[in-house]
Amino acid sequence: MKIGIDILGGDFAPDANLSGAVLAKKELPGDVTLVLLGDRDQISSGLLSLNADPADYDIVHAPDVITMHDHPTRAIPQKPNSSIAVGFDLLSKQEIQAFASTGNTGAMLVGAIYKINTIPGIIRPCITSTLPAIDGSKSILLDVGSNADCKADVLYQFAVLGALYSKKVYGVEKPRVALLNIGEEESKGNLLTIAAHKLMAESDEINFIGNLEGRDLFFGKADVIVCDGFTGNVVLKEAEGIYTLMRKRGIRDEYFDRFNYENYGGTPILGVKGNVIIGHGISNDIAVKNMILHAHEVARSGLTQSVNEAFS
Repeated sequence: MKIGIDILGGDFAPDANLSGAVLAKKELPGDVTLVLLGDRDQISSGLLSLNADPADYDIVHAPDVITMHDHPTRAIPQKPNSSIAVGFDLLSKQEIQAFASTGNTGAMLVGAIYKINTIPGIIRPCITSTLPAIDGSKSILLDVGSNADCKADVLYQFAVLGALYSKKVYGVEKPRVALLNIGEEESKGNLLTIAAHKLMAESDEINFIGNLEGRDLFFGKADVIVCDGFTGNVVLKEAEGIYTLMRKRGIRDEYFDRFNYENYGGTPILGVKGNVIIGHGISNDIAVKNMILHAHEVARSGLTQSVNEAFS
């Protein structure tokens, strides 16, 4: 298996990405090759400074950078030699089995949809976040930002995608799927959640357990929690904010330490034909390492093939 890594993406590129790649290589199976995309000389010298042998990696020269200020739709065609554009070219040709980046999220979404293409039947691809539960389990929240406005059938597809992700990657045999809402009763919510609840309740594709209120997000009551991207992003940023406040106040807690983004590294774009992993722009070497390890998990799990089969 080959995993492509965007060395030039993120706030601390290239150093954090190179360090993360070296750390990940130590934990990955021997049959996994890391393909490093960026400036060849910069990558080689950076690896040597980390006491790593450049010959142990595949290095692909892609010297241009898509910055956080570049327009996502125009960036890839305007910068064909960028690390992100070249990464998607390799993924589309199946020369790598996964592509991971902490760079421009919009460009990664655009590249995934237009260079790799959406799986037929998928209305809108989405991204997820992992919420740590107090009982030690994890819940998948989706969408968390790529689709601010949704219709009921889109939320239903998120439920199916989240259930497949939970089953294939996290090993949950029959994931419990809940709809994030302002009350537990099926009549509660706005027009969107009421319609989505009806679709999910009538389905035999998912193990739908009903509505889930915001206060119950972190109690492990559901394996998959579905919402539109606007709501999901607010929840995600609130969780990040609470963790940051606790750190600034000098409060250390074993449970709240699990809110640290470094632990999760990145999230796959669900609903596209390839394994595309997006990491946080502020990722350090530990976060990059975990992003790469998760990319390997996703590619090894056969998640993309399962989604394709489910929607074909």
